[in-house]
Amino acid sequence: MPSRSALRSATLTAAVLAWPVGFVTRAAWGLPTALGAHRRRLRPVVAGSPHFSDGTFHNTLETPALAPANTRDGLLRQWHDERYVGLPGGPIPLATTDFPAEAAELAVTWLGHASALLEIDGQRVLLDPVWGYRVSPSPVFGPTRLHPAPVPLEDLPQVDAVLISHDHYDHLDLPTVRELLRTQSAPFVVPLGIGQHLRKWHVPEDRIVELDWDGEHTVGGLTFICTEARHFSGRYFYRNTTLWASWAIAGPRHRVFFGGDTGYTPAFAGIGARLGPFDLTLLPIGAYNDAWHAIHMDPEEAVRAHGDLGGRVLLPIHWATFNLAFHRWAEPVQRLLAAAGRVRAQIVVPLPGQRIDVLDPPELDDWWTAVDSSTDRPEHRRDAGVGSAVLSRTFSRILALLPD
Repeated sequence: MPSRSALRSATLTAAVLAWPVGFVTRAAWGLPTALGAHRRRLRPVVAGSPHFSDGTFHNTLETPALAPANTRDGLLRQWHDERYVGLPGGPIPLATTDFPAEAAELAVTWLGHASALLEIDGQRVLLDPVWGYRVSPSPVFGPTRLHPAPVPLEDLPQVDAVLISHDHYDHLDLPTVRELLRTQSAPFVVPLGIGQHLRKWHVPEDRIVELDWDGEHTVGGLTFICTEARHFSGRYFYRNTTLWASWAIAGPRHRVFFGGDTGYTPAFAGIGARLGPFDLTLLPIGAYNDAWHAIHMDPEEAVRAHGDLGGRVLLPIHWATFNLAFHRWAEPVQRLLAAAGRVRAQIVVPLPGQRIDVLDPPELDDWWTAVDSSTDRPEHRRDAGVGSAVLSRTFSRILALLPD
């Protein structure tokens, strides 16, 4: 019969081994569903696109899939040493919005990151809705919110369409899609291939509209034109098996451009010439870094794109909500305003949750400087939005093993 000390030792060993097993189980919970459709299911849907060849979609301009070796070394260092830089220095203020019973001629409510509720010519469009706490396939790992969602999803008015730019987790969120299935009846208008993700998540066929670049679809009085972007796609192992896009939204009286997530491309000038001018552009200004300049615009490029598109009012998106890069939290909007001032571009910077009348935009109210960034503030070095330092070290080691 085992001794008491042997039993205690065995119990302790079992407990020690159980922790990592339980942690891994929790981290992987729901992973196959969250990853979306397998590429075998995608191929029949996407293979006919002129932008699809050799098993993947391609940008019009050459766009590196991985950072060059010399920049990758810098990324490894940044994951370890600079992951706190993008944290805010204090709480991010939120606005409370009372939505009107009828949609306006032209108004927009920024909901954080790339999510927004657009009102155009009496209809409502929900853009890249992400209400999840963590933009990741795992409930344990991945960037977490820096501020709560400013509006409960169930409190949104009924919308006429849900527009998606691409399938990255910070733009296509499974928990949000599931809630929209319960609370809304609008179709999802998406780039080619993303419909297969939605079908896997039990979105009805009559609520899925898939378009290639230059494809169009009309809902009520609005026409949605799928336009070129310079980016990439993928929810884990396989990249570029679904299409990424920007969108032109054309109503009887007004036009809006939604950039989603994109690097700068000369295609914006062509889009502006064909489909513009635009009363409002929503353009990404955050998550920039030298290593991925081809796929993420910096603030100066966003101002340039706004001009190419013939934009009147620019609302910056893709900043403030998730810590996805290594710049200071407030830097994107500060650089944006400096660049806009040089060309006299009209900018609106709402609080998350604030509704803006685009036809009568408010004066700029600097709310971001008081929030600032947490660089040099060790007391704010909580979870850097990646889930844990363990994740960053693991990811760094994986990157180091990738071929140059």
